[in-house]
Amino acid sequence: MARDFFVRAGEGAWEPTPDGNKRRIVAYTEELMMVEFAFEEGGEGWVHSHPHVQSSYVAEGSFAVTIDGRTETLHQGDSYIVPSGLKHGVKALSKGRLVDCFTPHRADFLKPAGD
Repeated sequence: MARDFFVRAGEGAWEPTPDGNKRRIVAYTEELMMVEFAFEEGGEGWVHSHPHVQSSYVAEGSFAVTIDGRTETLHQGDSYIVPSGLKHGVKALSKGRLVDCFTPHRADFLKPAGD
């Protein structure tokens, strides 16, 4: 990634996710990555885990968020943290967007589609 510290709202291409939603990488370095996810009502982010620490901000909508078997309903302006290795997933209760930050960056998100 070019060393530009500023990212504009329209930058970054949306791409489909394996679970049927879409995401765009906002910005990243080796240590940190910010990704925006968009969901239609009823869309789900499959339950999964990864070694990255994740923090997420509900930018729009409402979500049922499950972390390590506990589910909470979160609304616009709420946030959550997923420690490394814990199973987690979301379900969009309305059309919405999440802004996720990962440390370190998600190298798997940088692979070209089809890899």
